[in-house]
Amino acid sequence: MTSNSQAQEQAQHQPLAQAQAAYDAFRARGLKLNMQRGQPSDADFDLSSGLMSALGEGDLSMDGLDLRNYPGGVAGLPSARRLFAAYLDVKPENVVVWNNASLELQAFVLTFALLHGARHNSGPWVHQHPKMIVTTPGYDRHFLLLQTLGFELVTVDMQPDGPDVDAVERLVAADASIKGMLFVPTYSNPGGETISAAKAARLAGLKAAAPDFTILADDAYRAHHLGESDETVNFVALARDAGFPDRAFVFASTSKITFAGAGLGFVASSEDNVKWLSKYLNAQSIGPNKVEQARHVKFLESYPGGIEGLMRDHAALIGPKFSAVDEVLRAELGEGGEYAMWTNPRGGYFSSLDTAHPVASRVVQLAEEAGVSLTPAGATYPGGKDPHNRNIRLAPTRPPRSEVHTPKQAVAACIRLATEEHLATQAETTGAVASQ
Repeated sequence: MTSNSQAQEQAQHQPLAQAQAAYDAFRARGLKLNMQRGQPSDADFDLSSGLMSALGEGDLSMDGLDLRNYPGGVAGLPSARRLFAAYLDVKPENVVVWNNASLELQAFVLTFALLHGARHNSGPWVHQHPKMIVTTPGYDRHFLLLQTLGFELVTVDMQPDGPDVDAVERLVAADASIKGMLFVPTYSNPGGETISAAKAARLAGLKAAAPDFTILADDAYRAHHLGESDETVNFVALARDAGFPDRAFVFASTSKITFAGAGLGFVASSEDNVKWLSKYLNAQSIGPNKVEQARHVKFLESYPGGIEGLMRDHAALIGPKFSAVDEVLRAELGEGGEYAMWTNPRGGYFSSLDTAHPVASRVVQLAEEAGVSLTPAGATYPGGKDPHNRNIRLAPTRPPRSEVHTPKQAVAACIRLATEEHLATQAETTGAVASQ
């Protein structure tokens, strides 16, 4: 081997050796960090500690209803309906307030439509080989719910201003078995994108082959701003104004407002849809937990600034964590996209990272071996299969800010090593072919 070729080979292997050394340093630290789910931190939960004592021993009624007894109705306490109607920018009669969580309400709506059909339709969906549009990358729990219920998933890309509506319009115009679309309209999971007003209006008024095409908007992060807020949309009003008053269901919850596992889920839709849903809920329950609803009403109405004030306090805790993620990734990976590109959302609970090469599964494997648990590669695609093997969901909200830097530095080291391994393999393959 000539000295020139030796020098070239050494130069090619230097980035890999450096990346390996940086990764080995993190692995030697024996880290034990879990960054898989978008969970609030203990400091976020502490903001709602007053929820535990919001009701005293003498608080036995609200809205003239005995909180301890059956009567009250399946649509929720009137005070709770008023509170969350204001949150979703609708009227109280357009809201059903249920128990923890909004995903359960999504399951109810979908199941009742499968068994009985949505309003103004041609029969139960279950007999029509139903399909549902989802966005990718997207929310793994949406995929799991729909596939568990038997829906065939049809994917469209998520774009910076929301779903690819051009693709949605083409799909639903040609296929009557596409019964709806389930997605996150505000600060989407995982990328943090918010649908534009123009795209939302197009979805609300699109011409569909299925007369019962339904928009299921999981507005989980509607008020979860991290600073300057994106503009939210009102699908209930948009669908009504477009001449399809029963087209939209908008879901939300208090899961990342108060307590993640002990909150309230609620849904907004047309008054006729509220009656439709209430009819079937009434068959399986006399009503939701009125004590929990009264507790949330008292606490949220008494919090300084109400729900908006509480969310500002959450943003003060969470915003710096997202800033830290962006700072670490820029410092470790650069800004030119040589190793990865990522979102820096203005709200929500996640950011989305795409590796420059198809190495996401290797990154997650390396991270696990270094003691950092990430969301499985492919989780943001149906069936857990990312066709590009590039997307990784990042969830920085659970650990304290002081502990965000270390796992993200470790993740960056994994990305560098996985990328350099991939490039080295490509170079060897190219060299072998050239020598033949």
